[in-house]
Order: sequence, then structure tokens, then C-alpha cells
Amino acid sequence: MTGATILVADDDRAIRTVLSQALGREGFDVRTTGTAAGLWKWIEAGEGDLVITDVVMPDEDGLDLLPRIKKLRPNLRVIVMSARSTLLTAVKAAERGAFEYLPKPFDLRELVSTVGRALAEPASRVGTTGAGPTPGQQGEEGGLPLIGRSPAMQDIYRTLARLMGTDLTVTIYGESGTGKELAARALHAYGHRRHGPFVAINMAAIPRELIESELFGHEKGAFTGAASRAAGRFEQAAGGTLFLDEIGDMPQEAQTRLLRVLQEGEYSRVGGQVAMRADARIVVATHRDLRHMVRQGLFREDLFYRLNVVPLRLPPLRERAEDVPELVRHFLTQAQGEGLPLKSLDGPAIEVLKAHRWPGNVRELENLIRRLLALYSQDTIGAEIVRAELAEAPAPADNGPPAGESLAGAVERHLKEYFQAHRDRLPASGLYDRVLREIERPLIELSLTATRGNQIRAAQLLGVNRNTLRKKIRDLDIQVIRGLK
Repeated sequence: MTGATILVADDDRAIRTVLSQALGREGFDVRTTGTAAGLWKWIEAGEGDLVITDVVMPDEDGLDLLPRIKKLRPNLRVIVMSARSTLLTAVKAAERGAFEYLPKPFDLRELVSTVGRALAEPASRVGTTGAGPTPGQQGEEGGLPLIGRSPAMQDIYRTLARLMGTDLTVTIYGESGTGKELAARALHAYGHRRHGPFVAINMAAIPRELIESELFGHEKGAFTGAASRAAGRFEQAAGGTLFLDEIGDMPQEAQTRLLRVLQEGEYSRVGGQVAMRADARIVVATHRDLRHMVRQGLFREDLFYRLNVVPLRLPPLRERAEDVPELVRHFLTQAQGEGLPLKSLDGPAIEVLKAHRWPGNVRELENLIRRLLALYSQDTIGAEIVRAELAEAPAPADNGPPAGESLAGAVERHLKEYFQAHRDRLPASGLYDRVLREIERPLIELSLTATRGNQIRAAQLLGVNRNTLRKKIRDLDIQVIRGLK
């Protein structure tokens, strides 16, 4: 739309000059002002085809101007720029009807491209506001669930902001400690379901035989120990958000039932006959590669496509090292509020932290800061202390098995972790049978995967009779996928 008039409002003269020159070269008529009042005067007069406005201006916040623009001229496109590059800024811009939010410093080519998209957008799709919170509902920016001003985090903020007003299913990918549950909570807290419950369940932490009961509830007498009716997580999350963490660890029989719920929008409690409506937004997370699991036959392909409507990858901390200083400040302030002494880290110490690989990501950094505050008396912590702590820190538990570890050693290691994690709530009985069942199923599934679904070859691999294998497949409700590549 060459020849369109673009109104630019920014209190920085240099930015006004750069935008005027760049957009002028593209054939646009550019008018600039340093105040919100000057911008509003043009808008009231019906001038301009597109607005580019800063957030912080001397006389009025650009975000506060957005609702008035949308009320007076609902089809006028508005692009918001801001050095306040936080999730809350992106959310406010989206829910007040901005076409796009660009953090400063911005890429000039991206801004010119965004202008072109905005002017080409059909009028019927411009000016719709999201369902995010009104100002003040979520508190100050210091309480934001996600922190960082790196380009990688800006992409996350903008994606989350676009999803706030929808019920689209989101799959969050990321290494352990990157903040997958925080992102899920942000989707809920700023979305139109924020007044409903946020219910989280970790698939890896629930015994295989209890997953369906946990998700869908059960009726009295549905199985041994079901002394009364119990609501499942779907029922608890009605009107809100259900967060299924570590979805890659969900057993295949539960995958089948979850798929039916997503397809039909209904479920029933275990042992029940009454159909109940599923009324929760689904957000899932995993540190696994679900596509690879689909190719291996370990995750249902149809369920993958139902869940992977909007994939969102959270970057590991090593990919956004520039965010480390801000994260450190946040954790220092947070720790002080919890009673730990007020301290600081000097510049060289911060540089050491920025250079670290952070296999445990943000969670590892948070734990390090707490340890530094608790163990050292210095008011200012230097680089040598930080290097020493990083050198002595144990490797994260999810870095994989030790090289050359035997099968017996791997089993022993996992059993030790189980007993340590559940030492206060071990089952009263039946642990032997339960461990055998939990080993038996993945052993058969992986054998079938290795033989591309050929049951005769899988039986030979396992050293069992073919009929025995068939009975196990039937009893365990294992899905056999033939011809895997």
C-alpha cells in the first residue's frame, strides 16, 4: 500500500528520524511526533492509515492510548514499540488491540515488513482485542512468571500474547529447568480462562495403573481401593486450564483415551457410564522429541497432531546468556524476601555465569544463587567463589545414564531414585508385581519397535513363546504398529 500515511509517535528524535527515512524510502508518507497528544490530534482528525507508537512518552503511556484509538477508529492498525520488553508489555499490547508488538532495539527490516503486513491485513481482522487481564490484575512487572529481554524470549512473549485470547492446544517443548510450567501458567493467568482453575499433573510421576483414574476420576468400587467416588483432573480443571507435564511419558493405553476425549469433547469416570463434558484448555509440555517418539511407535501419531496445534519451544539458558544478569537480580531480590541476606555479585562473577553452559538451565541458576547467599558471608560475591561452586556442583539427574552402564546398573539406579523419592509414601504391598509390570511393558514395546512390529521376531528377541507374547500384548493393551522405519 505504497503512498499510505504512517503516523509515528516516539519521544526519541533519533528513532523518529530513522523510521521516517526507512519508511519514506518504501514510498510511504510519514508524519512524526514526540507526544501522545500530537498523535491523538491526528487520529481524531481521521488522518493516517497506520500508527507506530512507543509505550513510554512524556505525556501519556502509549498502551493507555490504544483503547481510545480502537473505540474511535477500530480499523486503524497500530504497531507498538517498547524498551519495556517483558511478557506483560506484549500481553497488554495484544489485549488492547495492537496489530504487533516490537521490542526495542528492533530490526528495521522486520519493522518495514510488519508495516507491509499491517496495511495488507483485511479490515475485518484488525482491531480485535484479546481476552487478557485489565491493567492491575496481574500486579507489577516484578512478579512476571518469565524473565529475560533477549531476542529468544521476545519471540516467546509475542507468541504467548497472541495465544492468550484463544483456547488452542499448546505443546511446550524445552529442556528440564527452562520454565515450561511457568509458560503454561502465563497462558492461563493472562487468558480468558484465568478465573477458572489451573490444574497440573506430571505424567512421569503417576503410576501407570493410576493415570486414567487421575485424569478422569473414578466411581466407588471401580477398582480395589476405590472406596468412594473421586473427581479427576479434567473435572477439577473445568472452566480453566489442564496442564499435562511430561506428556511423552504417558503410557499408550492412556494416550488412546486422551485422544478420544480430545476428539469427542467428552469422557466418563473409570467405572462410570455417565458422559461428562471436557471443558478445559489443554496445555502439554515435554522435554522429549515427540516426532521422534512417533517414528519409534512410542507415541500415537494422531494424538501428536491433536496436541501439537501450536508448538512452543522454550530456549535453554545457554542460548540466551544475555538474560543471566536480569535473572540473577530477580533471584537475589526473591531470596531476600524469603529471609536470605542481601548480597550482590560483582561484574566478573556475572561474566562467569554468562559463560557457563547451564545444563540445568534457569532452575540450576536459581539454586546456585540461593547456595551462594546461604554459604558465603561476603556482601559482594566474586568470580572465584562462583567458579568454585560451579566446579563442585553435581551434574543434573536427567543428563542421562553413566557411560557403559549395564542393564542391571540402570535398573538399580532407577529403583534407588524411586525409593528415595517415595520413602515417606511407599505402597503398603504389591511393589514386586508393580515393578515387574512397569519393566515388562516398555520391554515388549521397545522389542516390537526394534522388529518393526513383527511379533515372531519380537518373540525370538525376547526368548518367549509367540502365543505368550500375543497374550502379553493383549493383556497390556499394547498397540502394535507394523512397518516402522
